[in-house]
Amino acid sequence: MRIDVTHDVFKLAQVFTIARGSRTEAKVLTVHLDDGVNKGWGECVPYARYGESLESVTDQIKGLPNDVTREALYELLPAGAARNAVDCALWDLEAKRSGKRVWQLAGLTAPGPEITAYTLSLDTPEAMKAQAMEHAFRPLLKIKLGTPDDMPRLEAVRAGAPKSKIIVDANEGWTAEVYADLAPHLVGLGVELVEQPLPAGEDHALLGMQRPVPVCADESCHDRDSLADLKGKYDVINIKLDKTGGLTEALALRDAAKAQGYDVMVGCMVGSSLAMAPATLVAQGVGIVDLDGPLLLAEDRDQPLTFDADGVHPPVSALWG
Repeated sequence: MRIDVTHDVFKLAQVFTIARGSRTEAKVLTVHLDDGVNKGWGECVPYARYGESLESVTDQIKGLPNDVTREALYELLPAGAARNAVDCALWDLEAKRSGKRVWQLAGLTAPGPEITAYTLSLDTPEAMKAQAMEHAFRPLLKIKLGTPDDMPRLEAVRAGAPKSKIIVDANEGWTAEVYADLAPHLVGLGVELVEQPLPAGEDHALLGMQRPVPVCADESCHDRDSLADLKGKYDVINIKLDKTGGLTEALALRDAAKAQGYDVMVGCMVGSSLAMAPATLVAQGVGIVDLDGPLLLAEDRDQPLTFDADGVHPPVSALWG
């Protein structure tokens, strides 16, 4: 089997800003597997927050043996972007070889569409209100916060989209005191979830804290090994394939988290439909789905995912799985 890696760039529909910075394009890695008869592929988005770069992840993938299997992969690479792209490509290749869909191979029920959040870019309150008005038809909006001016932005979004459900992502930008101070206001504005309000290394402050708005672990939760440290701090976990290191671990993490009483959110990095395709299987029946990456792009893969009033649909086999 031949393993190839390409660097691909997708232009964004508009500048996308979070508390950590702005971007105008999505830079991804695409893994191509070819056994001479069938081809499988997968995508990952290296994240500097976790010490990853396009170059470091490429080196990890190129260091794998050509006969790598999904089982061996978990011994060769840690959880992260590199393992994700290869794991998903191996699932795709197995589906092509067998003539079955990945959901069948994984013993899952046939997937259907799931309502997904749509993320508003961080901007001035006036600009965010305009964004909210433009997307007020969407049932679930996500707001990137984590700055001293969070409340005016949130109030502006609520004014612009009075009927939409709202979740917020603080991107590790708050302290325990800030969360405690903002929580009553978040409740008053109908916010249903706060993602990662505190830095991952400082989230012990959440222990024993009243959480009138459920708190979701993002940067604090990567794979099943993360769960032991989350008890008492979080109500929800956010599963992203680039954190778990692939579909295999993501499915296992979902089941383990539910068994331990956590609600589940399935999220994404800003990538193409190829990156979201495996995540649609993990997203079946979870509390919150945030797979809007392709909606933020000006260009996408051939045979992209379908987004409509029913939500994000599972991929056609020509895309993945």
